[in-house]
Amino acid sequence: MKQFFKFMFASMLGMTLTIILGFLLIVGIIGSIVASAGDNPITYVSDNSVLHIELKEEIKDRSSNNPFDNFDFNSFQTKEILGMTDIKESLEKAKTDDKIKGIFLNVTSVKTGMANLEEIRRALLDFKESEKFIIAYSEVYSQGAYYLSTVADKVYLNPVGEMSFQGLTSQIMFFKEALEKLDIEMQVIRHGKFKSAVEPYLLNEMSPSNRKQISTLINSIWNDMLSNISTARSISIAELNRIADDIAIRLPKDALTNKLIDGLKYEDEVLAELANLAGTEAKNDEPLTKPKLIKLSKYKNAEGKEAKEENEDDDAIKPNAKDKIAIIYAEGEIRSGKSNRDILGSETTVEAIEKATKDKNVKAIVLRINSPGGSALASDVMWRAIELAKREKPVVVSMGNLAASGGYYIACGANKIFAQPTTITGSIGVFGVVPNFKGLFNNKLGIYVDGVSTNKHSDMMINQWRPLDDEETSAITEMVEAIYDDFISKVAEGRGMTKAEVDSIGQGRVWSGVNAIEIGLVDELGGLNDAIKSAAELANIDSYKIKELPRKKDPIEQIMEDFSLEAKAMILGDELSRTYNYFKVFEETTKRSGIMTRIPYDIIIH
Repeated sequence: MKQFFKFMFASMLGMTLTIILGFLLIVGIIGSIVASAGDNPITYVSDNSVLHIELKEEIKDRSSNNPFDNFDFNSFQTKEILGMTDIKESLEKAKTDDKIKGIFLNVTSVKTGMANLEEIRRALLDFKESEKFIIAYSEVYSQGAYYLSTVADKVYLNPVGEMSFQGLTSQIMFFKEALEKLDIEMQVIRHGKFKSAVEPYLLNEMSPSNRKQISTLINSIWNDMLSNISTARSISIAELNRIADDIAIRLPKDALTNKLIDGLKYEDEVLAELANLAGTEAKNDEPLTKPKLIKLSKYKNAEGKEAKEENEDDDAIKPNAKDKIAIIYAEGEIRSGKSNRDILGSETTVEAIEKATKDKNVKAIVLRINSPGGSALASDVMWRAIELAKREKPVVVSMGNLAASGGYYIACGANKIFAQPTTITGSIGVFGVVPNFKGLFNNKLGIYVDGVSTNKHSDMMINQWRPLDDEETSAITEMVEAIYDDFISKVAEGRGMTKAEVDSIGQGRVWSGVNAIEIGLVDELGGLNDAIKSAAELANIDSYKIKELPRKKDPIEQIMEDFSLEAKAMILGDELSRTYNYFKVFEETTKRSGIMTRIPYDIIIH
């Protein structure tokens, strides 16, 4: 007995110490994150500096005040997270900053969609108008990193490095047999022959119609990439396709032979070239070997006063202007309620739209959409807010990587819509999913659910432990058809088309930005800056300042709200890397229910 109590008290002591140490560790992490989040000193830029761009972390439209977005739970260090606005503003500032002599583009892979990649590339091309240099170097080029790097004056690869250049592919994960093994039935009602968001539940491979639309989409994106690479590298599109088809880039020397790069160099050799180009002062007549590099994440906090003063008369964006243009960021899967890191909440977005509408100094609204869609109801709530805002001031939409299904729903009524050539858009279709877990619980787990109801269908879409009957299926089908009819009616009204015309390009089909212009879903190709300029023209204002909405949350507020969610996402995202995308898809597969206006699954292009 004495031995028993001895071990029991030892275990209790160990558990108590573990809890105390765990608590202190969490407090330490939070303290470190908060301190880092609040520490944004003005960066001093040395003369003859070179802006160092690496883009190692995921790029969203807008940087976050959420401390967990900027914290690596594996290394317990803060990460340098940049939003699209940070990158573009820094490049614009560097363009006229006399202390910045050029750019060292040192990119391996870019964790963002094709449209955002295009927007960064265009910002780099704009930087080049200053006649400052851009030198690109990498040990490994992914296709996206190489595409971005083709803006450079010189593109270098490590002599034993790697380069991918074999074309684009889009892969889909199907869960039909996995769900069957688990005895889970996904009861699906859809409108749209291309509405393939439900195919992973029902098939083991792509349907012919889905294969057709995805093939059209990725070929449109690939052709746009090839066109820009062809211009930058003076290589014909036919030759670029030959290189991809033949897997011609197998060794580093192959990239040089096929003129995709300008040389094979080690990093120290590239740094020496950068030092000479920047005119870094040598000490004691020694050779120039290292430039003064400043990371993009640091440079974003540089003042850049000289650049602002020199260009104030020519720049429409003026900090002291009375008039404003509100940029409202709408990013993530659409749901009712509040927004968070991955969710575009209708409540948060409507509040932002109403705030911009009521502000008399806000003369126009730019809605920046990056969403695959989601809840039909939440999409309609945001569409209505846009319609009300249009009565007071112009509303222009800027589409990012994707604005599909519900994402397009909230955009369709805007005064003008911009997209990048590679933006994924359209997917005008509706589907409903009601999972039935009866087989899983009864046959696999031996669990049964029973209850009482007042009426025949009291538990419809609430009780997920039984299949839908014929009447319920008919009722949900009617709901889906009504929402689809309403969807195409609103698109027709917003785009000046007939319902029949919208239906012919709808049916859940996805389009690239280039194709979307041809069929009338988009007005112009361009990025966020183009949308802002258009909004200023529609509002008839010459100078203005930018107001970003929704308001960023205080770091402490964000910690209290998102600790468990963000810790899970950051840890799993780092550990599972690319496969985390598929993990999220599977997780959503078992959670998703109700009537949705969403893009066909998550289109992942490599």
